[in-house]
Amino acid sequence: MSEEARLTPEDEEGAGGKMPLLDHLIELRSRLLKSLVAIAIAFGVCLYFARQIFAVLVQPLVQAGQGKLIYTQLFEAFFVEIKVALFAAMMIAFPVLANQLWKFIAPGLYRQEKRALLPFILATPILFGIGASFAYFITIPVALKFLLGYQGDIGGVTQEALPSVGHYLSFTMQFIMAFGIAFLLPILLMLIERAGLVTRDQLVSARRYMIVGAFIIAAIFTPPDILSQLLLAVPLTLLYELSLLAIWFTQRRRKKGAETTPE
Repeated sequence: MSEEARLTPEDEEGAGGKMPLLDHLIELRSRLLKSLVAIAIAFGVCLYFARQIFAVLVQPLVQAGQGKLIYTQLFEAFFVEIKVALFAAMMIAFPVLANQLWKFIAPGLYRQEKRALLPFILATPILFGIGASFAYFITIPVALKFLLGYQGDIGGVTQEALPSVGHYLSFTMQFIMAFGIAFLLPILLMLIERAGLVTRDQLVSARRYMIVGAFIIAAIFTPPDILSQLLLAVPLTLLYELSLLAIWFTQRRRKKGAETTPE
């Protein structure tokens, strides 16, 4: 009997059949190589436009009234352009990376599992982009306005901020990455609930701890002023509540689907 004739309906629905370990490793290597090629191509393009990209990143600083950046080491400006290009390349290549990840894991999933996982993968870059945009347009300007407010005359001595290009890039990337990852909280909570690691009732009972945790995270990743911390802690808390609502909605849909499915 041929291999095709032995396939059960369950096999045809996804589960992908069994693949030897060597074939898995070959497939993994292929996906990694394609991902690295995508990053390399994006890096080359972004390196060519590194100054223009950095010009976009410094706009919050310009709007805050700071018109000068310095570098105190000869190679600092060069490495800043490399970091800018790599940072932008990872952002641009992310859809390719997610697509390669999906193609690697999808053959081993049942159809129902594919339907459950695909929306999370599609939502990841969207939520990350929303978080990064929130940091760039709202949080970073607020933080810069606060931090640059210490300039001025102090006892007859002029205190002036002279941020270096390297420190400013690290400052900006820290905010963008922190807010981008923070806005992925609903996906994380829905995935671990779907996997059966936690229940919605457990997440509800942990609400007070989550609020404390949100402020601790905000204190770590933002400047020490209360406004900047609130700009991260409050969205984290709201995203947690949104996750609870989304989990309730998906549980209701699964329950309704189970009731309507014939035995």
